[in-house]
Order: sequence, then structure tokens, then C-alpha cells
Amino acid sequence: MTDPTAASGASRRSPQGRLGVRARVTIAFALGALVLSAVLAAITYGITRDYVLRQRDRTAVRQAYLNARLVRDGLRAPDASISAILTSLETPSGSRVLLSYQDRWFSDSVDTGQGDVPGELQALVASGAPGRQRAFAEGEPHLVVGVPIPSLDAAYFEVFSLEEVDRTLDVLGASLLGAALVTTVAGGLLGLWASRRALRPLADVSAAAARVAEGELDARLHVGGDVDLEPLAESFNRMVDALQARMERDARFVSDVSHELRSPLTTLATSVELLASRRDELPERSRVAVDLLVAEIARFQRVVEDLLEISRSGSAADLHLEDVRVGELVLHAVTGSADPPFTVDIDPDVASRRLLADKRRLERILANLLDNARIHGGGVARVAVERHEPNVRIIVEDRGPGVPEEERDHVFERFFRGAVAGRRGHTEGAGLGLALVAEHTRLHGGRAWVEPGDGSGARFVVELPEAPA
Repeated sequence: MTDPTAASGASRRSPQGRLGVRARVTIAFALGALVLSAVLAAITYGITRDYVLRQRDRTAVRQAYLNARLVRDGLRAPDASISAILTSLETPSGSRVLLSYQDRWFSDSVDTGQGDVPGELQALVASGAPGRQRAFAEGEPHLVVGVPIPSLDAAYFEVFSLEEVDRTLDVLGASLLGAALVTTVAGGLLGLWASRRALRPLADVSAAAARVAEGELDARLHVGGDVDLEPLAESFNRMVDALQARMERDARFVSDVSHELRSPLTTLATSVELLASRRDELPERSRVAVDLLVAEIARFQRVVEDLLEISRSGSAADLHLEDVRVGELVLHAVTGSADPPFTVDIDPDVASRRLLADKRRLERILANLLDNARIHGGGVARVAVERHEPNVRIIVEDRGPGVPEEERDHVFERFFRGAVAGRRGHTEGAGLGLALVAEHTRLHGGRAWVEPGDGSGARFVVELPEAPA
């Protein structure tokens, strides 16, 4: 059987998975341009080479026949001088002339002799048939043309140099190779440009989806301009509309339920307070029951208040901005705390600054962080206000065992209490305090996270910009 985990891991490690769509499109264009240019270059080179060599052969054969006729006529003249005849011939630059006459070999150059003519061609011409053959002499290519002169028992040979033809073909090959490389680069650039234009709408979709994930439910895609992408944009917008409507219905439901619960809870809390005021008159078992009832009603009231607070959290437009001294707000919040003594560090630069923020929400953020440290973290160990340009950070460290790494991305979710909650020996908290911290921080354009403390415990950090989002 195939292990699906291994299969998925293999797919993640595949080269295709490591390359993005833009890179794959660019590479495809570049490879296509390379293959096309290579094929065209090979065809062009082959056709041109064949044409040049054929033309060279025709010119050489025509020249050889003409010179052979002149040699024949010269040999028929009385007192003919073979050397004078051979040197009087018009030959292209680099060509050499040989004459086999009465079993002797004559040449217009001392460097040329019978050895420069291939044996097969000598035999062919000796049989009375003209011929030509390509050969190498001293490492250079040559074309040897032989013309028989049977009436004089002679044979005329002319050796034509092909070095110039080879240089021409080399230049042609280098030019075609350079053109292929330029075409490949141009194809890659074209692929990059095309992929950017093709993926630009997807980038807009990704940006809109990221905004929706961050809570900006007013993010929409522009419909129109591209027939192929209109269905995608319309589907995305309908999905966000449905999501927004669902969240608004849920928020209204939570708000309605919370409001409906407040009245009976208030009545119940008043009755329990009256009962608790006569606690000493009750039997022991009744006193225990009254204490439990008081604690649970208080906890129930906190949950209802948190639900109401979450239902009121909307957009940044709901913020009531005012000048807030964060340092003074923190000092006021920790004054008179029932926790064991802890450190309060306030950056002097922050203490003298005013932050434009919603004071009520900032107070709720700090109160929830302190409550979380008291209830779940073994008490507050340190509270700090620091400046990290251009932001301000509020830090609360606790004395607890810390937050496991696998839970750090979830502690700010609603109703999340983690695996440790069941081992704490109490039922305080419903998992809404940190969710409110994250929501209020988001509305201010900031972010909240948890990280390990310097020693044990956890460090909760709220980062706020100096200007509102």
C-alpha cells in the first residue's frame, strides 16, 4: 500500500512544487524559444552550408576545365614550356596547379606535388573520367579537381583551398548560435512579462483574500475588463458577501442572546447576593452550595459581557479615538493589583508620548492580559511598555509553564483554552479574553502574539502603531 504522507511529502519535494507559476511559465517560454531557434539555426546552417559548397564546387570545376583547356592548347604549341604554361594560368588565391604529363608531374609551386592528389582521384582521372574530391592537406580542407587530357596522355589537377569557405561557415554558425541565445533570453523575458500580466488578476485575488482573512469583509474584486476572470471575481464577491452576512447574523444572534441573558442574570445575581448575605445562617452544605452558585454566576456574567463585547467589535470606524498616555494607563491598571510583587518597566520615551487610540478598548486589552496571567499563568511576573519604531508594545509576562509551541497560533481564537486547561484544576475563563485582545488590537491596526519568556512562563505582546489604521 502507498503511504499517503510519503506521497504528499514527495510531491512537496518535487521540482515543480518548488517553482512558482511565474517561474514555470518563464522557463517554458525560454525553452520553447531555445528549441525553436536551435531548429531554425540548424536548418539555416545546413541549407547555407550546402549552397555555399555547391557554389564553390561549380566555380572550381568551371575554373579547372577552363585551365585544362588552356594547358591542352599550350602543350600543342611547338617549343611549349610547361612551367610557363602553368604559371600563366589564372587561379583563385590559395589554389595550386599540377600536371601529369608523360609520366612526369609538374606544378606551379615547389610545395605542391603528386602527394597532394588523393590516389582514388588519380586512378579515376587516369581512366579517362573527370572527378573532384575533398581532402585535407597540412590540416586544411581542399577541393581537388581532376580533368583528363587523353589526346596528350596528360591529366590536369587543380587544388582549391576551402579555408575561406570554412571561415565563412564558422562565422555563420557563431552568428546563428548568438541569435539562438538572444532569442532564448528574449523568450524568457517575454514569458516573464506574459506571466506577470496573466497572474496580475490572481495577485489581486490573493490580496483581497488576505484582507478578508484579516477581517476586512468590505474587500471586493473589480468585476469587468476580462471575460475569462469575471466568473471568478463574481464568485469571490458572492462568497465574501455570504461570509459577511453570516458573520453579521452570528454577531446579531450573540448580541441578542447576551442581551436576553443579562436581565435574568442580573435578577439571579441579586437574589444570590441576598442569599449570600445570610450565608452564616445556613447549614455547612448550603453555604458550600451558595459559594459555588456565587462563583458560577459571576463567571457566567463575565462570559456574557465578553460575548457582548465581541458582538460590538466591528470595523476600525467603530473606534472612538482620543489622546491616550499608554504609560499612565498601564500604571493605573496595575495599581492595587492583588498579585505578588512584579516588575513594571515603562520606556521613558513612551511615557512622554500620547497615542491616538480607543481608551476603553486599550483598557480592556490590558485587563484581559492581566486576568489571563492571573488565571492561567500563575500570576503576573512583569508588565512593560516599550517602543519599537514606529510602534508601541505592551508586554505582560506571567509565572506559568508557558504556552506550548503548537498552541501559540491558536490562543487568540475564540473559546480556545488549550490542552493545558483541563489540567489547571479550575474552570475559570471561557476562552474569550485573548480573542478580545486580538480583535481590539486588529481594529487599531496592530497585532498580538505570544512567545516564550526570558525564563519560564509566557510573554504576551501587543504591538500598536502610533497612528490608527
